[in-house]
Amino acid sequence: MTRILVVDDEPQILRALRINLAARHYEVAVAPDGGSALRQAADWHPDLVVLDLGLPDMQGVDVIHGLRGWTAIPIIVLSGRVGSQDKVEALDAGADDYVTKPFGIDELLARIRAVSRRTAVQESELAQISIGDHVIDLVGKTVSGGVRLTPTEWRLLEILVRNPGKLITQRQLLNDVWGTGYLKETNYLRQYLAQLRRKLEPDPGHPVHLLTEPGMGYRFQP
Repeated sequence: MTRILVVDDEPQILRALRINLAARHYEVAVAPDGGSALRQAADWHPDLVVLDLGLPDMQGVDVIHGLRGWTAIPIIVLSGRVGSQDKVEALDAGADDYVTKPFGIDELLARIRAVSRRTAVQESELAQISIGDHVIDLVGKTVSGGVRLTPTEWRLLEILVRNPGKLITQRQLLNDVWGTGYLKETNYLRQYLAQLRRKLEPDPGHPVHLLTEPGMGYRFQP
């Protein structure tokens, strides 16, 4: 069953979408603001996000940036803002589609189906990544050899492996995994990267895939 996270500060819209999506056999969770949306996404791992831009605690574009730091799940922006600049900013930030309020539920469902089809093709092309002797299945969220990862380890690993060869800063990782209140907790990164290396690297003391850039951040080297 496809999981959809709906983020909107209007209770009537949350209720209407929850009812309509559940009736179409989607599993639905809702969030009234950006902070709870980011936490819910990290804990629940939805397959798709429907996101309002006008949230009470932060801009929807900032939520998109937060999600894109660690996941490539589809994001459909649902907003009353009709200006083209808002659409451009949302799409540039990483949104996959844009639906303007007021909207028809049939149109939104069609957009959800279309985005899901495109994502399925993309995921099949980046479904499995090798680290040492292990194969990481990003779709099924499994690791070969019976290796089990915690939700936090998964979030860190996904951010790194979805950006092969790219330096991901400590600040970005801390913000995207733990939130803005943890930007100085670099010891969290050292601890969790050490755990990932013990589980995945052939020689954890001399990693060749999950690399540290001292004083800057971390990099996944395929």
